[in-house]
Amino acid sequence: MTIQTKSNESTSVVLVGVGGQGILLSSAIIAQAAISVGFDVKTYEIHGMAQRGGSVLAQVRYGEKVYSPLIPKGEATVMASLERSEALRYTDYLAPNGLAVVSDQIIIPVTVSSGACAYPDLDEEGLKKFFPNLVYVHAAQQAAELGNPRAANVILLGALSTKLDNLNDQAWESAIQKCVKPKFVDLNMKAFYLGRELAKKN
Repeated sequence: MTIQTKSNESTSVVLVGVGGQGILLSSAIIAQAAISVGFDVKTYEIHGMAQRGGSVLAQVRYGEKVYSPLIPKGEATVMASLERSEALRYTDYLAPNGLAVVSDQIIIPVTVSSGACAYPDLDEEGLKKFFPNLVYVHAAQQAAELGNPRAANVILLGALSTKLDNLNDQAWESAIQKCVKPKFVDLNMKAFYLGRELAKKN
């Protein structure tokens, strides 16, 4: 399923995860890709406690003209989550026909490790009850096999990119080159296209 938007509509992307997973880099790449093809772009980030493994939320909106970076709940075109339970935290942002791209990675929060609450027991089939349009990606495992676990965010980005028809390959490649340190460009390109292949299998 490819997300299609009319020329005068904005595309809204919500990215979620925990501190240290590269959510902010992913949002920067999306924004740069949109800018490179001439879209107006607005971004918004919440990353308090990010260095302590807290929840991180980034929003990217792009289109012919975007007046606010804030995505109203229920209107996100795509939501991507780098951590399984974080997807559940932000379910209300996704539009009824929106797409969820979720990594299977589990990062146990302090509230769970301290015994204050239990981690949601949801596998891919369980998540489909919340996200009818779901691409479920083993991003952490695939990144480790590439040789760098930190590339999981770009694998997820690659999976997400297959669902946006208004950003082309050249835009994504240019954005990665501009946002990633030169010595990591090749690795991230591999991660990006691996994510695309994984999404096609869903």
